[in-house]
Amino acid sequence: MAGKIVILGVFVADTAYRAERAPRMGETILGNSFALGPGGKGSNQAVAAARLGADVTFLSKLGRDPFADMAFKTWADAGVKPVVTQSDDSYTGAAYIFVEEATGDNAIIICPGAAATIAAADIEANADLIGSATVFMTQLEQPMDAAVRALEIAREAGVRTILNPAPANSLPEGMLALCDYVTPNETEAEALTGVAVASVDDARRAAEAFLSKGVGAAVITLGERGALFHSARRSELIPAVDAGPVVETTGAGDAFNGGFATALARGDDPLDAVRFGCATAAISVTRPGTAPSMPTLAEVEELMAGSP
Repeated sequence: MAGKIVILGVFVADTAYRAERAPRMGETILGNSFALGPGGKGSNQAVAAARLGADVTFLSKLGRDPFADMAFKTWADAGVKPVVTQSDDSYTGAAYIFVEEATGDNAIIICPGAAATIAAADIEANADLIGSATVFMTQLEQPMDAAVRALEIAREAGVRTILNPAPANSLPEGMLALCDYVTPNETEAEALTGVAVASVDDARRAAEAFLSKGVGAAVITLGERGALFHSARRSELIPAVDAGPVVETTGAGDAFNGGFATALARGDDPLDAVRFGCATAAISVTRPGTAPSMPTLAEVEELMAGSP
């Protein structure tokens, strides 16, 4: 596996509640199950890439508590190299995840904790690490100025840059122009471009809006329809891959991004990297949890070999 991936992001402990429906305000209902496990978009993406064989370094901040212990064990098990500062003045992030039993769909509240204090100065301290990467990837769970500075450093060093704009948020002027690839889902694409994405043609219009802001290529994930790759030179819908019944969709986007970054880092064509990301996501949704649902390289290659 050639190339190195550096990911800036957040670790949170996922507290996942499964029930028939979400409670209304002021209402208490009985759930069907509860699970505690590792999560956070950046951390999940790092775990996904590492389990696929990539050389992955993860930049973040944690508290000094049992959730931090969970983070370090998760990274050690997956092969992620953490470059992490721990704080005695804050806590390790946590997330409330409601999973609808019948569909596997989810709603999430994230409290980043110590990771909310990641600053541009922390990024400057790791500029050499970021500049040495083949691919740099970040999301929007940590402070925006840190993400922007990291993208600037990566771009200046000629590193391929990926922004997974989740959770959807307003972006500083010029941030998208620092991105070789932006990887929103339908909801995030609409929030950032104003184009409602109800069809593949809608996704192309949203992708054009991203290109107009300086993005090299937009990769809009479309759930069961797959993912649209759209650049100035080509536009292609990559179909979703069927790996079995859907159990939970919570980690699908992170699995896709981890797979996409891994394939780019090893030199795959971007369209092939999207296919690889789709296959990675397809396996992840057949399993509960986020980081624990990420597949191995052998599993993804086996699925792709048997897919049309």
